[in-house]
Amino acid sequence: MVNFFEHIPSSLRTLILIGGLLVLWILEGIAPRFHFKGNRYRHAGINLFFTLTTAIINTALAFLVVKATRYTSQNQFGILYLVKLPLWLHTLLAVMLLDFMGAWLIHWVQHKKAWLWQFHKIHHIDTEIDATTALRHHPVESLWRVGALFIAIFILGVPFWMVMFYQSLSVLFSQATHANIRLPQWLDDSISWVLVSPDMHKVHHSTYQPETDSNYANIFSLWDRIFGTFKKVETTKLKYVLDEYQETRYEQIGTLMKVPWEPLPNQDIQVK
Repeated sequence: MVNFFEHIPSSLRTLILIGGLLVLWILEGIAPRFHFKGNRYRHAGINLFFTLTTAIINTALAFLVVKATRYTSQNQFGILYLVKLPLWLHTLLAVMLLDFMGAWLIHWVQHKKAWLWQFHKIHHIDTEIDATTALRHHPVESLWRVGALFIAIFILGVPFWMVMFYQSLSVLFSQATHANIRLPQWLDDSISWVLVSPDMHKVHHSTYQPETDSNYANIFSLWDRIFGTFKKVETTKLKYVLDEYQETRYEQIGTLMKVPWEPLPNQDIQVK
């Protein structure tokens, strides 16, 4: 596994991204959690545009991740190098802590700081949540997420292959937890004790702020449980989309790109 992720080609990483989306998108059509009210294909096209911008930015800034991992590995620098750890434990802790610092923490901050929320809310304006929503991020937000990952790698001390392993898991989990699929309730509830489940994450996309400000985790649900941000809600009663962004113009790429610079609506439910 070390050798595989150390030398994983960009083409294979792209295949993981596209393959995961395609499989989940097909499953959503067969057994959807909610039935789409709009055009499923047009919706996917908009979200895939933002997925593409995210991929471009991640690729352009990949050198930062490479430099951070090379430095920490060559100098045995970082928290995880303070004590000699067996490979399996170093890997497990690296994935868990990257998930905390590079996903949960930056996500939580984006909900607490108004100027960060202005960019992040593009993700929450989606009217229909499915697998294509997973990487629906404003390009500026993508910059912060790369920055958060860089800092986490530098602080923790994570080799390159572990970062590639983590990122592959992160993408697949993000797609799966956003997917518009129905799992047996007992299975979804059981999964959510350790990992993020589809119904658990859908609560985060609620139009109701106390629910929007919960369930931030991407892979491990324990972060929400530890920090008191876990919330269980009957998903069939959820309403998606922030109330003030339900106009059809917010289903256009150009309008969404400009949202962060628009004046805040008077009734913005996300006043920070």
